[in-house]
Amino acid sequence: MNILHSKDYLVFIVYFLIVAFYGWWVYNRKKSATASSKDYFLAEGSLTWWAIGASLIASNISAEQFIGMSGSGFKMGLAIATYEWMAAATLIIVAIFFIPVYLRNKIYTMPQFLQQRYNGTVAMIMAVFWLLLYVVVNLTSILYLGALAVSSISGINFTVCMLALGLFAIIITLGGMKVIGYTDVIQVFFLILGGLATTYLALNLVSDHFGSEGPLAGLSLLQEKASGHFHMILKQDNPNYIDLPGLSVLIGGMWIVNLNYWGCNQYITQRALGADLKTARAGILFAAFLKLLMPVIVVLPGIAAFVLYQEGNFQEAMLQDGELNPDRAYPVLLNLLPPGLKGLAFAALTAAVVASLAGKANSISTIFTLDIYKKRISPEADEKKLVSIGRITVVVAIILAIFISPFLGIDKKGGFQYIQEYTGFVSPGIFAMFILGFFWKKATSNAALFATIGGFILSVFFKFLPGFVDLSALIPSGWAIANADGVAEIPFIDRMAIVFVICIAAMYIISTIEHARGVRPNALSIDAREFKPDPAFAVGALLVTGLLVALYTLFW
Repeated sequence: MNILHSKDYLVFIVYFLIVAFYGWWVYNRKKSATASSKDYFLAEGSLTWWAIGASLIASNISAEQFIGMSGSGFKMGLAIATYEWMAAATLIIVAIFFIPVYLRNKIYTMPQFLQQRYNGTVAMIMAVFWLLLYVVVNLTSILYLGALAVSSISGINFTVCMLALGLFAIIITLGGMKVIGYTDVIQVFFLILGGLATTYLALNLVSDHFGSEGPLAGLSLLQEKASGHFHMILKQDNPNYIDLPGLSVLIGGMWIVNLNYWGCNQYITQRALGADLKTARAGILFAAFLKLLMPVIVVLPGIAAFVLYQEGNFQEAMLQDGELNPDRAYPVLLNLLPPGLKGLAFAALTAAVVASLAGKANSISTIFTLDIYKKRISPEADEKKLVSIGRITVVVAIILAIFISPFLGIDKKGGFQYIQEYTGFVSPGIFAMFILGFFWKKATSNAALFATIGGFILSVFFKFLPGFVDLSALIPSGWAIANADGVAEIPFIDRMAIVFVICIAAMYIISTIEHARGVRPNALSIDAREFKPDPAFAVGALLVTGLLVALYTLFW
């Protein structure tokens, strides 16, 4: 039954009180007499490396991972873990090459970077775009999927769950980035502890079903009974190839997905922008290590549910409207946990949702306050006014998400795929604009505008074109394949790579022409010596890289 025991409520209340009181203690201990906007939005200089790393993970992991990636684990297996493991490699690159540029140029928001590197028009267009994307796609999907998951596990009314999650997130976010950063440490503790508890149960269920004992036996049985679910690189005849097209997850568009998300995303980079370089890098490295662990928590339970389903378990529980719904795998497993342990897993899921909501709401608040309100609405606003506007923006954003989310059909598309698809229309252009803005001094504002607008148009063009035109003579064999509806489509990750290459080429041509006409764009201050990591970071980065090579070799 989808209902919580009194022990579960007790565990959850303990979790809530710990987070609430710790957040209140951090707020009172670290607040200044007059809070500055940089202190409120960035926790300037006050986050430790472990708080930065934990906050990065807490902001990233939410219901779409717990529910969506477990569902993908049920459907396609360990291959979906490439999003997590490639993120670990990406974080190393961001720490070495991106963060030094941001910190050296005192960049606090992504629109600020665009204004400083290009011009105010590019910055304002992207500020408005990011606000829309963060509210309409990210915040709404996190809130909706979180409430759906919490409701299905607890039996509490969906609307009540949505309102409670929103309120909890507002309470944390109003304290500013310091409170978010340090409470995220507790959120990650519950997230990992509860997630591991669910994985432990799932593996034990598998071993018990086949007459063995212990989680290690369960893991061995998973590899035996679902060997097809333990391949990281899918072949073209795999029905899930359109989602993860073979080697593209290693040498293609997956890099654009991750580098754009981890390196050009206010929601993520904001955690490190208020720290010094050494602290920021250490925090990002810590997050990379945690990323290696995430598939154990969010993918293995889905594979375990698949094996048990194949053996005749959960036949009715896995159905939705008479059809098999892989996204039900994680809630089904959670409902099998004993009292107390279920409360811990419930707290872990809630922690993931609330931390992501708080982080996203803070980023929305930061962009609106510093890049729109301060620059275009009230340039004379003092620090106290900016903090007040930031807090009002948090409340308004979450209220909008509560009203908008039920109308988006997120659950029909699948939360993880929903977010990837809609952000993927703009990621190639944004990343092209950022990467050339970083490392090529000739990149102009008109070239950046092309990448922003043209990248989106090209993404839409390449998504629908194969359904109307035979592209076999123009693109490599196998790139345009039938999707779940039988319509020809270029795999999402390959499409991103194509659009990115075109945007880079177009930006190069436009910038070269304008440079010949005498246009001299603004260039960022870069010191190549800052790209050299300290010995401790280098050792950690090599360890992460070695583990990734071993994992991909083992599960090729």
